[in-house]
Amino acid sequence: MLIAVLFMLEVEANAKKLEQLKSIAEQQAAQMRKAAELYDEVREQLYNDLRYTFKDDLPKWHAVVTPDLAVRFEEPSILFDDGQWALKQNFKDILATFFPRYVAILSSKKYRSSIEEIRIEGHTSSVWNTQTTPAQAYFNNMKLSQDRTRSTLEYVIQLPKIDSERRWVIAKTTANGLSSSRLRLNADGTENRKASQRVEFRVRTNAEERIGEILRAGRQK
Repeated sequence: MLIAVLFMLEVEANAKKLEQLKSIAEQQAAQMRKAAELYDEVREQLYNDLRYTFKDDLPKWHAVVTPDLAVRFEEPSILFDDGQWALKQNFKDILATFFPRYVAILSSKKYRSSIEEIRIEGHTSSVWNTQTTPAQAYFNNMKLSQDRTRSTLEYVIQLPKIDSERRWVIAKTTANGLSSSRLRLNADGTENRKASQRVEFRVRTNAEERIGEILRAGRQK
């Protein structure tokens, strides 16, 4: 009889533990959904604000805003001369109009606390010249893309119209030369050399950090 009672008590205790574990798992799942919804909301709002702000300029700039929060400048003949890193005057004029308004959006009260990084990315085709191996072409293009993003960063960081936010921009903005590691492709899977040569301004949010904060707060309750 005593053994039966002890067995029933153990079963009851295990059932309570399982119920508690289930409750904790449900709470964490709810917290994850909340964090994901928050991230999606910020992402969608920022995407829409960027599109709306630049909608009249994008066709003139040969640029697009993508759902993954990149502003992509797609016409290489406007950006740089072949094999050169110095900004062409047309691109300087575009950046002088684009970047202060871009910073005004990202540094606004609406988004400021969500911005982890502003990435200036330089992309090239896989081509260098006929005398180089693919590996040599990749590293030559790596240096070129790095030099191009650095010159782009140096130019925008000195624009007078961002004076009030220059310190914040310096803290958040990086220059990233990616060579031909992220080629744009044609429909048949071949490299689109022209489209691969581009400059992108890309936003990275602190969504992962905020999800972690929500989960840690939930575990402490």
